[in-house]
Amino acid sequence: MTFLELVSKRQSTRAYDANRTLEPDKLDRCIEAVRLAPSACNAQPWKLVVVTDPELKNKVADAASAKLLGFNHFTRQAPVMVVIVREEPNLTSKLGTVLKDKQYTLMDVGIAAEHFCLQAADEGLGTCIMGWFDESKVKELLGIPKKKRAELIITVGYPAKTEIRQKIRKKKEQMCSFNSYL
Repeated sequence: MTFLELVSKRQSTRAYDANRTLEPDKLDRCIEAVRLAPSACNAQPWKLVVVTDPELKNKVADAASAKLLGFNHFTRQAPVMVVIVREEPNLTSKLGTVLKDKQYTLMDVGIAAEHFCLQAADEGLGTCIMGWFDESKVKELLGIPKKKRAELIITVGYPAKTEIRQKIRKKKEQMCSFNSYL
């Protein structure tokens, strides 16, 4: 499939097939896609905590579920959850962050997350990237040091439904201009 076909195929999965387990080799290829992701000054400011133990995964899922607001109740269905922890950047990336007032590490974590999700889509897997979760609880459950940030959680597994939803996006003219901001 072409890259645009892959991008069109990737979607946020919020219902997983509980009867299908995730093959380790598919998960390994998703992790490898993150390892190969670009980053500012090659800092690679991320660490993945891959949660495969069902009991621990359910505890992390509960920390990601907002009962009052109804967010993320699907997380227990996913067989695997991946927590992306932001790490300290290297000196040149850190210097660039200060001099240019841009959070390069956050951009890098986003790129890494999308690399994971695109590889997962290529493997026939579904994913959902979440930023809404009880970070303190997740850090406690996974032994992540207090000074680190658990930025994102990605659920991964086989989608319960295979149809691709129509993407509702802005028109090109609304999100792109040439040679000046219009």
